Amino acid sequence: MTTAAPPLLDPRHSYASITDRIVEISLRRNFPFAWVAMVGIAFSVVGLMMVSILWLLSWGVGVWGINIPVAWAFAITNFVWWIGIGHAGTLISAILLLMRQPWRNSISRFAEAMTLFAVANAGLFPLLHLGRIWKFFYLFPYPDTLGLWPQWRSPLVWDVIAVLTYFTVSLLFWYLGLLPDLASMRDAAARRWVRVAAGIAALGWRGSARHWQRYQMAYLLLAGLATPLVVSVHSIVSLDFSVALVPGWHTTIFPPYFVAGAIFSGFAMVLTLAIPLRSAFGLQDFITARHLDCMAKVMLANGLIVAYGYLAEDFTAWYSGDLYEVSKLRDHLFGGGAALYWAVMFCNVLVTQALWFRRVRTRPLPLLLVALVINVGMWLERYDIIVGSLSSDFMPSAFGGFSGTFWDWSLLAGSLGLFTLLFLVFIRVVPMMSMFELRDQLFKERRAAGSGAPRDDHPRTHAEVAPPSGPLHGVLAEFHDAQSVTGAARSARAAGYRDLDAYTPFPVEDLPEALGLPPTRIPLLVLACGILAGASAYFLMWYSAVIDFPWNIGGRPLNSWPSFIPITFEITVLGGALGAFFGVLAGSGLPLLYHPVFNVPGFERATRDRFFLCVRTSDAQAGPVHGMLRALGPIRVSEVRGPPP
Repeated sequence: MTTAAPPLLDPRHSYASITDRIVEISLRRNFPFAWVAMVGIAFSVVGLMMVSILWLLSWGVGVWGINIPVAWAFAITNFVWWIGIGHAGTLISAILLLMRQPWRNSISRFAEAMTLFAVANAGLFPLLHLGRIWKFFYLFPYPDTLGLWPQWRSPLVWDVIAVLTYFTVSLLFWYLGLLPDLASMRDAAARRWVRVAAGIAALGWRGSARHWQRYQMAYLLLAGLATPLVVSVHSIVSLDFSVALVPGWHTTIFPPYFVAGAIFSGFAMVLTLAIPLRSAFGLQDFITARHLDCMAKVMLANGLIVAYGYLAEDFTAWYSGDLYEVSKLRDHLFGGGAALYWAVMFCNVLVTQALWFRRVRTRPLPLLLVALVINVGMWLERYDIIVGSLSSDFMPSAFGGFSGTFWDWSLLAGSLGLFTLLFLVFIRVVPMMSMFELRDQLFKERRAAGSGAPRDDHPRTHAEVAPPSGPLHGVLAEFHDAQSVTGAARSARAAGYRDLDAYTPFPVEDLPEALGLPPTRIPLLVLACGILAGASAYFLMWYSAVIDFPWNIGGRPLNSWPSFIPITFEITVLGGALGAFFGVLAGSGLPLLYHPVFNVPGFERATRDRFFLCVRTSDAQAGPVHGMLRALGPIRVSEVRGPPP
């Protein structure tokens, strides 16, 4: 006999208390001194990074320690490390959403932001590694006088498309999820400039049932598109190495091994951020011991996969009998690379075993220490893969060492400072947690427990103002809970009213059906956009490689369709994601910064803790509508007046 899992949220919470606790962090006038001090430190480190970049652009990549044969070192190590860290945000938001895991709700927002900042950092290093950073546009297909095209068969070009696609889809996913909470911030702000800025950023979101219907479909489709993207991006990054013949790189285990390592390091960074955040802002009732336990379990599972990857990589090298692979293995275990290799084993394998113990998984300080060690270990692993393999090639004459210079270390430190600065600004400017998802989670947990609607423990009073004037748009009824507004919508339709809308602080499952809303066509739009984008990408590659600029690369056929698949897939996902994002905006009539319902006193609670049903009608019908709505037992009934939107 199974028992239901305990609720993730304190049942004493209300919709209002969730909103007030989270939005207050962004709206407070004075932030803690520790935050100000950390911003100052991070800004100073970013200043060092800017000096390092200017020095690099002035003197070239020779200021780094790279040489022949170690032409890739810190820059590419940092690139792969930051890309890996960026995987956890999309995993939490997309995969766990599809798996209906409610514990993601408390951490998804700042994990998504972490993804954006990590990918932005990652994209910086290949550009710097070019030396002539201003020539980066050669990687893109554009008309030019030289008649050149990108080499579509190269994993390095795949990298560019994959990283840009991943960043764009993650940005769309993050911003779409942020819209309802920006509206909550707009309606809770006391300062006018904050209301204006948040209102513009929210694009006029008002919690309409039509908004929520399209939003949920688009958000689910974006999650479905982002899930294979998580796997594809780091798989493509791993192909930079595994398609080469360099000893230590040429192995088929790299794609799944890199993906598991990315999720492993990504969750370590999420914990590195989540544990100090919950302590600094008193969020222990939102990020509970159960949340920490779930994240630690995911990290442990991926850590075991990473450990298996280490074992398989070493076993394959030994079992192959290849002189160069065995020599590389011997150097790792007992030679010049042994210190680095065993440091990686200690950080990523031995320390990870502490996560088998629940006392470690649920206690913040030990878990934070484990996460920090794993972050260091995963950077060392990437360094070992890149520098350790390049330093000894097939011939002793091609052997060479590497030592990072001050400018190598300053750029690594600068990227950490930039990441920290962006994250600190993020938690100051926008809500760090998904308030509407937490409200929805509270509703479902209380309904499952049979506790009824959450009580408003933190009532807000509204100053009495004169009713708005102007043309009548409709009549608005205000309710305490989701069940009441759903029942009222059904009663209004039964009374013969068809021009209905509802406004709620989170998506109410049965409300679109109660209002009689037709199914959304966003899935068809996403399918059409994805097919069109993918077909266009494949045609462009085929035309350039076969017709306009045929290259004979290693005797391969000109139409090397397997080499065209990675970019075709990435562009297909990008097209579908753009279709989903702009489809939900167009279908919801957004952006629309003015609507008559905004004139109704108290309507700002639609993004906080109140549920509204609007019957659009004419002056002649206003009387019967008033009577019908009052019979449903609302808190109050108001007229919606004002110029049409």
